[in-house]
Amino acid sequence: MSFPHIELAAHAHERVGERRADEAWLDGAWADPEARVLVVAGTRVRPLDGILRWVPSAQVPQTGDRVLLGERDGRVWFALIVDPAIAEDAPQEWVGLRALLPHLAADAVEQAPLVFHAFGLAEWLHATRHCPRCGGPLEVRMAGHELECGSCHRRQFPRTDPAVIMAISYGEPGSADEQLLLGRQESWPTGRYSTLAGFLEPGETLEDAVRREVAEETGVRVGEVTYFGNQPWPLPASLMVGFLGRAVSPEIAVDGREIQDARWFTRAQMRAEAEAGTLVLPGGISISRSLVEHWYGDTLPGSW
Repeated sequence: MSFPHIELAAHAHERVGERRADEAWLDGAWADPEARVLVVAGTRVRPLDGILRWVPSAQVPQTGDRVLLGERDGRVWFALIVDPAIAEDAPQEWVGLRALLPHLAADAVEQAPLVFHAFGLAEWLHATRHCPRCGGPLEVRMAGHELECGSCHRRQFPRTDPAVIMAISYGEPGSADEQLLLGRQESWPTGRYSTLAGFLEPGETLEDAVRREVAEETGVRVGEVTYFGNQPWPLPASLMVGFLGRAVSPEIAVDGREIQDARWFTRAQMRAEAEAGTLVLPGGISISRSLVEHWYGDTLPGSW
């Protein structure tokens, strides 16, 4: 079986979870000159000339929460989560993850799993301050992967929200008349379209979430749904699960709230409009782009 190439899901690191409670090993790995650390202030980092900076531990602040990311390329990788005020004092120098994505695409896409791991935990640690059961203060445990209440000792763990993202087609598969459904939000620049997406609801299967979201946003009814692939998306804490779906009819009735417009594109229309710049498709490293080009059967010009 062949699997689709999803750029941001490749290059995974070994998370060495068994080392998270081993303080002696962690201290030794941290002190190793070959170890690399990404400093995150709240949920922002400070690139140098547009490049993400991973530095030895000797070059980072002496305060903050040390987070073990794992091992790759013969070295250990950490994140150091420091006071968000550092970034707030110099907002022009510190950027969030969305601003980093173009640089990951161009120069360091192999770092994406490490960066996503670091940002996902940084966001969770930044947002989770008090025990949801008793309101007590939370203390970092397990190298940044657990929080324990200082009052009731209940433990908290990072959460990931599953979301579905789908390429919905209509017509004879592979034919010149087959069409792909793309939508756009009102806030997007003119010409920008993407695949539809939405969050899984409690008690719902992923396939039913695909059908519900497409029907809610565009009025299109979907029958067959098949799995495509997945990609972490820590903005702030999601897993994008990709699917291919077949519409049972082409009628569109957009909801006017989440989706401002939706259109069917044949392959010829998609290429012509992408070449002309009147259709602006998702970026080359996103699972949305992978879904579109998988359906199209080739690479396409242009991106966000």
